[in-house]
Amino acid sequence: MFGGTFDPVHLGHLVAAVNVRHDLELDRLLLVVASSPWQKTGKRQVTPAEDRFAVVQAAVEGVEGLEASRLEIDRGGTSYTVDTLRELGGRRPGAELYLVVGSDLAGELSTWDRIEQASSLATLVIVNRAGRRPTAPPGWRVRHVAIPALEISSTDLRARAGDGRPLDFLVPSRALRCIRDRGLYAGS
Repeated sequence: MFGGTFDPVHLGHLVAAVNVRHDLELDRLLLVVASSPWQKTGKRQVTPAEDRFAVVQAAVEGVEGLEASRLEIDRGGTSYTVDTLRELGGRRPGAELYLVVGSDLAGELSTWDRIEQASSLATLVIVNRAGRRPTAPPGWRVRHVAIPALEISSTDLRARAGDGRPLDFLVPSRALRCIRDRGLYAGS
């Protein structure tokens, strides 16, 4: 699982996802859209989950092995990784689970709710950029996947859209069409 707010999803997310799937030879990789991301609640406006899910779904349409997941949206409430891993494990007993995070988040996992429990449920996959290999948090089985360095962030994309600058070629075209159809990120 590769969870996130995906506000909006962009090419960096998708490059990470397809490289993890390929390198680890996974049958599928779920892009799990957070219902109510606890790290962002009260800190900034978050686009409604249904809109973010629709954009992720449009972005992965036709991409073999990538799936948009609304598991956390359907569960409702605040999204915690450990709950999602437990639910995935319950749906597929015996399946090997992987939790994909960017190298920027690997060092922050200790701040996540009940993360020590999550380490027993999944292998941590750290997506590395520009040759940086961060130290993995203790207690995890860890895999590293290197991806091309792409300096794209959802924060920057929201600012670009708000200023009326284009998102073309930073967001997949189907996702950009969905953003425009739904009137998200003013000016996109």
